[in-house]
Amino acid sequence: MNIDSLSARSTRRTLPSLLFKYLLPRSLAFAATLAIAACAIGPDYRRPSVQIPESFKQGVDWQRAQANPQGSLSSNWWTLYHDDELSQLIERSMKANQSIVAAEAAYRVSLAIVEANRANLFPIVTAGVSATRGNAFAGGTSSSIAGAGRSSLTSGSSGVVNNVLASASASWEIDLWGAIRRQIEAAKTSAQATDAQLAGARLSIASSVAIDYFELRQADIDIRLLKEQQDINSRILDMTRAAYAQGEASNDNVLAAQDTLELVIATLQSTEAAREQDEHAIAVLVGVPPGDFSVAVEPAYAFVVPNVPLGLPSQLLERRYDVVSAERTAASANEQIGAAEAAFFPTLTLSAEGGFQHNTFANLFSLPNRLWTLGPDLAATIFDGGARLAVVHETRATYDENVALYRNTVLSAFQSVEDSLSSVNHLRQQTHAFADIYDRNQQLFESERAQLQAGAASEQDLLTEQLTLLQAQQNLNDTQALLTQGSVALIRNLGGGWQSDDAAAQAAGGRHMASASTPDTPATSPPPH
Repeated sequence: MNIDSLSARSTRRTLPSLLFKYLLPRSLAFAATLAIAACAIGPDYRRPSVQIPESFKQGVDWQRAQANPQGSLSSNWWTLYHDDELSQLIERSMKANQSIVAAEAAYRVSLAIVEANRANLFPIVTAGVSATRGNAFAGGTSSSIAGAGRSSLTSGSSGVVNNVLASASASWEIDLWGAIRRQIEAAKTSAQATDAQLAGARLSIASSVAIDYFELRQADIDIRLLKEQQDINSRILDMTRAAYAQGEASNDNVLAAQDTLELVIATLQSTEAAREQDEHAIAVLVGVPPGDFSVAVEPAYAFVVPNVPLGLPSQLLERRYDVVSAERTAASANEQIGAAEAAFFPTLTLSAEGGFQHNTFANLFSLPNRLWTLGPDLAATIFDGGARLAVVHETRATYDENVALYRNTVLSAFQSVEDSLSSVNHLRQQTHAFADIYDRNQQLFESERAQLQAGAASEQDLLTEQLTLLQAQQNLNDTQALLTQGSVALIRNLGGGWQSDDAAAQAAGGRHMASASTPDTPATSPPPH
């Protein structure tokens, strides 16, 4: 196509089509050539080394008993307790808890930051149209308007001048040294850290609901047993007072019986207050005002303690949300080093601008009225008083700090699991001991009742033995409750079934859901007397 034919058809061409057809493709080709040869400045990231034990110290018996030591928890771990009401409460909290809502919003913010950084890889294209009209006076030689020779005024003349400009421009900073790519990777790893924090928020809320729920059920059982003790102590006090009136008991016996009764009453009040507060806590966790929420009393609740697949210590690096978050934060800090070091190198910006300018809009889009510029801009900072070097020092120090925090998080993770294993191991032994005590007290109570029927024991002796039996049952139930709560803490410290690659697996179409390797076993629960 020659110049004349192009001029004849110029009025039918739009400004953006001219710019992209003639100017921008050449810039893109040149930039692509440079990008192929571009390199990324800065250190490549490697996960910081940490010391990992081969096995958990307090989990020797657990690991020996597991049929599948590689087994992992289900992310719906609360179903292991076989309590529909607990499952419903946790599922409600996953949808309505405001801490989870805030964590989800923070994750969306981090994803938006990734997109914003990725946009820096592409050119910025702008377009605009402007029109001006004004009075002009030329006092000397002839002059042109807007440097385009559209209209001129002779010496000493004045008049009204029109100027119409339609233009489009493109600017593209080539990522020669990888600064933009480093920023993108930093934003992506930071988003992964935020994703792990979101998983941590969900796990924390779910475990808090479970622990508060089991504390509430423990209070249900204790309140029932304490009320039974209160009734028995009231009867013993009446008997003691009657014996005192007949001269068969001293006033000290009456005072001691009163103290025993009042102590049970005081314990009952604190237990009822604890149950109410647990109910309030659960209400907040599921996003409901405490005044509009209640959990029905279940005084004969039976606690279930699932067999938790322990896995290997090395798996904590992928299953603990705080460990993953700390490691991803360190990775993000490493990318920031490269972005800071790239500031020492020159920047190359490709720019192109084109348009049309005339004193009337009707004649604007014609070939003689076009204007354009195209060219690279290479710029470098010669002296900044050490500002860039200070930024590099800052990013390296931040990386070292995050590496130290990551290693400390790993150590803390191992400690929390060991603590949970220690607690659960000893609570299991305590449960067995209190179960034996309860069984023996049942035998003693039956023996005392037989003696009463044979006339060899008094009713007060039988009531005293019944009190001992109720207290043994309370000790057993309290230990079972603590053991159940300890199993929740162990599940939480093992990561709650979450995996660091869950998000990637979900994006690929299948969320990783590993099932527990062993069946659940209910804790021994004595029948109510």
